[in-house]
Amino acid sequence: MVDVLDNKRAATRFRILVEIAERQPAVSQGEIADKVGVTSQAVSEYIRALVDDGLVEKEGRSRYRVTKEGVDWLLQAADDVRRFADHVTGDVLGAMGEDTAIATADLTEGESVSLTVEDGLLHASPGTEGSATGVATTDAEAGTDVGVTSFEGVIDLEPGSVTVWQVPVVRAGGSRAVDTAAIEEGCADADLVLAAGIEAVVTLRDVDREPSTTFAVGEVATDAAEHGLEVAVVATTDAVGRITDTLRDADVTYEVLEG
Repeated sequence: MVDVLDNKRAATRFRILVEIAERQPAVSQGEIADKVGVTSQAVSEYIRALVDDGLVEKEGRSRYRVTKEGVDWLLQAADDVRRFADHVTGDVLGAMGEDTAIATADLTEGESVSLTVEDGLLHASPGTEGSATGVATTDAEAGTDVGVTSFEGVIDLEPGSVTVWQVPVVRAGGSRAVDTAAIEEGCADADLVLAAGIEAVVTLRDVDREPSTTFAVGEVATDAAEHGLEVAVVATTDAVGRITDTLRDADVTYEVLEG
């Protein structure tokens, strides 16, 4: 884990490496110093350390290039920054702001409510008996949307998981080479069924299932699992890696099975 927010030096190192990547191969240490807010001497020292660590290679006087290892480090660091930003906006500021829920009964503005997640959606019920509570900011009839703020506690939510059913691409047999009975059984109890690839869509249609979406499947599966849903993904062999990379980066539980 690369934590660029752990201290000032790590953050400065990250920013300087970004500036090199943006300006390469002709790198002006003075321009980087002005942009980052440190001295040119400090930039020189940072660059020397980046070269020593194999993240940057020197190609000549004032000419530098980020190595493959440097790119990997930047991607890891950028992902850490994104996760922290998501935590701030979602967990910290979100608790201070307002969200929307589905009212399970008639509610009035200012009424205390208990919060639960059902089918991946936030629900608000009268009272404060749940593990997470809030206050309704609007009037709402049962089954309609209601604003909620002043969140307290933690919602009891068991994370879902994802089962990825791998099917061959058309040149390897496509939907004709699939054990449709296994996929039909695997999708039967899923809360959400997704498909990646034409062969996957045809396979699902062969068992009378229409995928909920065929776009951004990894991201959709991740979001659904994080909201407690059990997800079945039917994907061609050449799409499985991209999907599992997204799931793994988000620490979502998943398994890959042969279709």
